[in-house]
Amino acid sequence: MIGRRWAGVILRELLRGATHFRQIGDAIPDITDKLLSERLKGFESEGILERVVLPTTPVTIEYRLTDKGRALEAVVREISSWAETWLPAEGAPGTVQAGEKRSTG
Repeated sequence: MIGRRWAGVILRELLRGATHFRQIGDAIPDITDKLLSERLKGFESEGILERVVLPTTPVTIEYRLTDKGRALEAVVREISSWAETWLPAEGAPGTVQAGEKRSTG
């Protein structure tokens, strides 16, 4: 589950304190609602987060990391640090855009 597309970014936002679907989605502009929903359900089924329904009007849903999910903090932090060091910023020279192939020579 952790290696799936967007999973690391979603976990990073949960670790930063995002608890609502919209907060997470707004922090990841390129993710679709459908994919975000699928990943959150997957994390819930793996015991990484819990979905809490609050008795408000309208009903509010919160996502909270479990102990198992919080245990991933060091891993997510290290991967994020590595990415910031080694992956080029979007649009920077050498960045491969969607639909392009990286040059091998």
